[in-house]
Amino acid sequence: MQTIIYRDNGGPEVLELVERDLPAPGAGEVRVRIMVSGVNPTDWKTRSGATNPKQFPEVTPHLDGAGVIDAVGAGVDQGRVGERVWVFMAAAGRPTGTAAEFTVVPAERAVPLPDGAGFEVGASLGVPALTAHRALTVSEDGPRRLAPGALDGRVVLAAGGAGAVGHAVIQLARWAGATVISTISGPEKARLATAAGAHHVVNYREGDPAAEIRAIAPDGVDIVAEVALGANLALDLAVLRTRGTIATYANDGGRPVELDVRQNMMLNTRFQFLVLYTVGFPKLTAAAEEVSAAVRDGALPVGEEHGLPLVRFPLDRTDDAHRAVEQGTVGKVLVDVAS
Repeated sequence: MQTIIYRDNGGPEVLELVERDLPAPGAGEVRVRIMVSGVNPTDWKTRSGATNPKQFPEVTPHLDGAGVIDAVGAGVDQGRVGERVWVFMAAAGRPTGTAAEFTVVPAERAVPLPDGAGFEVGASLGVPALTAHRALTVSEDGPRRLAPGALDGRVVLAAGGAGAVGHAVIQLARWAGATVISTISGPEKARLATAAGAHHVVNYREGDPAAEIRAIAPDGVDIVAEVALGANLALDLAVLRTRGTIATYANDGGRPVELDVRQNMMLNTRFQFLVLYTVGFPKLTAAAEEVSAAVRDGALPVGEEHGLPLVRFPLDRTDDAHRAVEQGTVGKVLVDVAS
């Protein structure tokens, strides 16, 4: 089979397309013929060594993907062979991700892909959708699970709604009944956030964004899903309701975070820092079930018309796919592994 590997940390040029033997699933595992692989910022950061040193002599990258189960190991229902699935956290703690014609993962990391959802949808779930789910379910007052009506009466602020995670925050929050506001930096990103389903968009570079948000939500925002905490903290606190939550999954721009302790004491602010690697698989598998329910309801479409442009590369150009993500390409970067 063809697979992308790297043997050393470094830039996109360390990625190689090679031939390897077809892997066999072990006990509790499934083998998936990958159709589409999703690329996330964590993939290039892992490849570069920016987050952790390489754990294995040879690594096939990418956490997310979608395809068809073609073999199962001992203890897995044989009826799963032929099942369309989306795959999450494939390369977490393992040397084999989804940038390959076939990959082997624990059975619970291959989730049935609802009928009608294309492989491009499945490959776009994973990190963005599970991160969004986590951000929306960590508030003191709940909910702990997502479903239609779970966020009725709540106001969610999706910072950077044109990004992959922000896009998923908008879609999942709207599916669960929230009023959704998204901050954006210009007209094109406003168009994308609106297409994703945001009820309101606010340009944080113009006018008085805090006053605009407060006009929409006089009592304040219940949950902020934050992509750039250092840059946006002052705005977040200006619009957060008492006992509100700021769930931060990145600090784009790297600006240092300085807290006014008394201000946050008076607000009873809840800060939730999150990364999927350490959430724990019970929470991830529960989140995956609810993400799949949202997909079944048609709540997580992708593509330009749904606010998430798809930028696609063939397997032999995975290095260019990594460059696109590193350079901040707007939309979701996918690698087409099979036709």
